[in-house]
Amino acid sequence: MSDNSSIVDRIMALKAERGAVILAHNYQLGEVQDIADFAGDSLELSRKAAETDAEVILFCGVHFMAETAKILSPEKTVLIPDLHAGCPMADMINAEQLREFKEQHPGLPVVAYVNTSAEVKAESTICCTSANAVRVVEAMDADAVLFVPDKSLGAYVASKTSKKVITWSGFCPTHHRILAQDVIRTKREHPEALVVAHPECAADVLALADAIESTSGMIRYVAASPAKEFIMCTERGILHRLKKDNPDKVFYNPGPLNICPNMKKITLEKVLWSLEDMKYEITLPQDVIEKARAAIEGMIAI
Repeated sequence: MSDNSSIVDRIMALKAERGAVILAHNYQLGEVQDIADFAGDSLELSRKAAETDAEVILFCGVHFMAETAKILSPEKTVLIPDLHAGCPMADMINAEQLREFKEQHPGLPVVAYVNTSAEVKAESTICCTSANAVRVVEAMDADAVLFVPDKSLGAYVASKTSKKVITWSGFCPTHHRILAQDVIRTKREHPEALVVAHPECAADVLALADAIESTSGMIRYVAASPAKEFIMCTERGILHRLKKDNPDKVFYNPGPLNICPNMKKITLEKVLWSLEDMKYEITLPQDVIEKARAAIEGMIAI
């Protein structure tokens, strides 16, 4: 622990020197979450950072999250400690593919999950999060919408609305490695536990859930629930926050594979190096920032 404590001390000193705020997504390593000024889901973090007077935003998350922070705070310096911390689902669609998708379905609004690149957001009508996707789709002035990139979240939304939801075929590999058979086995082992699932999970897993929630929704749900045991069907990094917030409750993993390797690329050492060298800075073209920001602000208005 002594090694880590000296790294943490150096991070805190540099953070003050740089005028930085540190953000950590709920799926980050526990030790990274512990040094953050704010931990939470991607959009919530970017909005909090925009409200601070920090000159530098250090985003411990994946690439699209740091881009979202840049879109909402274009005047701030936004850093990501590891440039290779990408999101496989966000990489499943690019701007050119979205333009072709729109040509195949002319006139339909595009609802882009925030788990997309800035250039995809810029090509979209509006953004959504997993928490508000149903509300955003319902608010569209059309009987059908295009939904990118997540087919699982899209299918979940389609089950909650009368609108036609035409989905792109992207998915989150980490959430799709959570299998219904593993959830059933874990429930058999812990019959009192409630099953809480993220809507990026496959439909057969969602069918087993007592609650379907975004990451921040899961944190609120568990805190409010009188239950003492939970099977958490999402990336296991969230267990660190849940155990910290609810020491009297017990959390189970539904299987061995619910780890996002890209989320785990960011370490305390990389946070320190990022602040030392002011690397790696996120830059975006001004027109992309403006168009993507309009899509995000449309969602925030709803």
